Amino acid sequence: MPRISDTLQTSISVEEVRKDFTLRHTHSIKETFLAAVRRRPLASTFRAIDDVSFQIAEGESVALLGLNGSGKSTMLKLISGVLQPDQGRVLTRGRVAGLIEVGAGFHPDLSGRENIFLNAAILGMTKKEIEQRYDDIVAFSEIERFIDTEVKHYSSGMFLRLAFSVAIHTEVDVLLIDEILSVGDEPFQQKCLARIRELHAQGKTLVVVSHDLDMVAKICDRGILMRDGRAVFDGASSDAVAMMRS
Repeated sequence: MPRISDTLQTSISVEEVRKDFTLRHTHSIKETFLAAVRRRPLASTFRAIDDVSFQIAEGESVALLGLNGSGKSTMLKLISGVLQPDQGRVLTRGRVAGLIEVGAGFHPDLSGRENIFLNAAILGMTKKEIEQRYDDIVAFSEIERFIDTEVKHYSSGMFLRLAFSVAIHTEVDVLLIDEILSVGDEPFQQKCLARIRELHAQGKTLVVVSHDLDMVAKICDRGILMRDGRAVFDGASSDAVAMMRS
């Protein structure tokens, strides 16, 4: 992922970005053969992001809003580096961590303790950083009794608690959050929100994708509204939420 080097106050720069996906219309060799014989298209192109540009300053909290299929999650993955644009470029400053697929790097046959070290390393933390934060990660997850149990024996709630706790304790400059605040029960969700607010107060840059408009209005100052792959509004989060609700 390229890094911004010329504008100290810019954390994320999205410049005339376009992203296309190929949609396949057949699911088997037989269907492919029949489609070819009948001269039907085997695939088509879907433009998920269409000429989008914006900048996010260091320390800003920004929500990407829009209906399903509007392109907001694709944009978040482009910022994280999981996807690359077909046109334009995305520049970021500092260490970026994406809470996009929480626990994606967990191994079911390893214990919670072992998975903390594995997943935190995948998220870019050094062994020393992990050791320094280990106790905080375990305490935040609230599953101390089961930390040396293989995670394949965890309930889904326990798994998500530990995965989120690892991600939220990563040393980052930019934190990307995609619909993961549904983890656990309400008290745990409130603790997660408090931790995110803490990180923002420390000057971290936040980019949030969520359908929870009330939560977005509380933690984000700015909202970018996506529609059919385009950014149709960029302004105060309260105004973006009002547009969504209308």
